[in-house]
Amino acid sequence: MRVITDLHIHSRFSRACSKALTIPNLAKRCEQKGIQLVTTGDFTHPAWRKEMGESLEEAEGGAFALRDGSSPTRFILGTEVSCIYKRGGKTRRVHNLLFLPTFAAVDRFTSMLTDRGFNVKSDGRPILGLDSEDLLKMLFESDERAIFIPAHIWTPWFAIFGSQSGFDSMEECFGDSSRYIHALETGLSSDPAMNWRWSALDRYFLVSNSDAHSLDKLGREANVFDMETPTYDELRRILVEHDVSKFLETIEFFPEEGKYHTDGHRDCGFWCEPEETKRMKGMCPKCGKPMTVGVLHRVADLADRPRGGRPPSAVPFRSIIPLDELVADALSVGSASKKVQAKLGELLKNGRTEFGILLDLPESELRLVAGEELARVIMRMRAGDVEIRPGYDGEFGKIHVKDGVKNVQTALL
Repeated sequence: MRVITDLHIHSRFSRACSKALTIPNLAKRCEQKGIQLVTTGDFTHPAWRKEMGESLEEAEGGAFALRDGSSPTRFILGTEVSCIYKRGGKTRRVHNLLFLPTFAAVDRFTSMLTDRGFNVKSDGRPILGLDSEDLLKMLFESDERAIFIPAHIWTPWFAIFGSQSGFDSMEECFGDSSRYIHALETGLSSDPAMNWRWSALDRYFLVSNSDAHSLDKLGREANVFDMETPTYDELRRILVEHDVSKFLETIEFFPEEGKYHTDGHRDCGFWCEPEETKRMKGMCPKCGKPMTVGVLHRVADLADRPRGGRPPSAVPFRSIIPLDELVADALSVGSASKKVQAKLGELLKNGRTEFGILLDLPESELRLVAGEELARVIMRMRAGDVEIRPGYDGEFGKIHVKDGVKNVQTALL
């Protein structure tokens, strides 16, 4: 059974997150997207932990289901933690994803944090003055079946390899404890092909997740596994055993769309490629202030392979533009507009899902479901026939399907 998973989301108790992020709403939106297994996010937050316990019951293998049985969506218990600490004479800011198989393990781990005086009430993604290596050890003390995944590993300000506050190797950050890590999250601003340039990452699975702060952003990146049943235990087994036969693919943002893909200075509206950054000695030519070094630049600094290679055991990937963005661009309106929502409602009838439309439906069926013009746009997206102004310094990139999107408007109205 093909199981699509999103292992990095947030609740409404995290900063800058939608109030609509409730457990029932997440389950329903996952059904529409085509996601079978999703994390709860934010499990250390007391109010969210209470809500999780009231809404979810254990199903099988460390997965959880809605108590009222109203959705087939399965949940696993997870969270993101922000670690800010001194190491090697530098301030390090590293985000990590944590997963546990039971509520009892979650409560043990959260108690460890509160016993150390950390505040878990102020934000669903807690900020801890705690070394990432110590965090990893605490997590496995709470349950030896834990999963630990460094988050969006290239993000400049908050990641293990980030240009502004990161490290140059896994061992530099985690020491001998790095052996307990089996996967790394690539983040929106990089894709697997970029990561394949650095041989030190070959021993890890590269996972992709949405980091969703609203329901609509669920599944903008995701992972596809082959599982008989979507469970925590099988997910962990696949990662720990590096079972390539069961990790089918990842679903990706076009990385240029990510808001830290290339170098630049947002205040001045300036961006450039890494070679140009080096020529200008890292300074914005408009104001003379330092630019933020993006993911593309940082990957190139650590890479030991040329572009275009692929390790033998690498998991394949496909890149998408979310369906609501394609329709919104075609209609020249925002993705949350009533026109877009109405069109999505038509497209998702009869059990169809967004991933099914974007990735799986044959072109002939797409024409029947979406119409000739939108079907043509989706097929061009599948072929990677897109134009992108890359993201930089916290500014998302702008992406369009070549010679297609603007012609769709009449067909959709």
